[in-house]
Amino acid sequence: MADYSTSRERMVRRQIAARGVRSENVLDAMRKVPRERFLPKGQGVWAYEDAPQPIGDGQTISQPYIVAYMTEALDLEGGEKVLEIGTGCGYAAAVLAEIAADVYTMERIEGLATIASTVLDELGYDNVHVRQGDGTLGWPEEASFDAIVVTAGGPDVPGTLKHQLKIGGRLVIPVGKSSWYQQLVRVTRVAESEFETEDLVPVRFVPLIGEEGWDS
Repeated sequence: MADYSTSRERMVRRQIAARGVRSENVLDAMRKVPRERFLPKGQGVWAYEDAPQPIGDGQTISQPYIVAYMTEALDLEGGEKVLEIGTGCGYAAAVLAEIAADVYTMERIEGLATIASTVLDELGYDNVHVRQGDGTLGWPEEASFDAIVVTAGGPDVPGTLKHQLKIGGRLVIPVGKSSWYQQLVRVTRVAESEFETEDLVPVRFVPLIGEEGWDS
């Protein structure tokens, strides 16, 4: 099996730290997770390129910088309970799992959920829990969460997800009226029925499909 450790370190140095990601937790996680294992067979050579990559079913693995940026925006210190919406290939869940105590991740597409679960198990991420279903409705049995991250763009912030945050919890999600261009926002639950929203950066994600997202 090819050794990508040098490519991984170069990715962290040139694509992530050089662009302003400062969290040592995030940088260490990005150094540890073998991104090549999450790409379809034969695509490992592209794993550390500064670009998203196709993973099948019309979905992509986000470029490394975006994964790092969104993870840093969650402001994780270690030991948290995190919900991820949009498992995809499972890479971002693995990055989160290097920091958080438990990661609950939901994927709409059954085939992707199965593949991600298999790879995560093979790599020993026993603190990642994968479920196939409508992520816009969250994971109510496991709520509430210290942080929630959504890796697809919705027309609005799903109210259900906001209310599955703990008080003080953060939700990071791409939002935009176009299904292919969004603003990344961070929502913080400051009280039982009070939320603060910050605009972060413009992004482009695949559509968030579900009851509280876009129609399929």
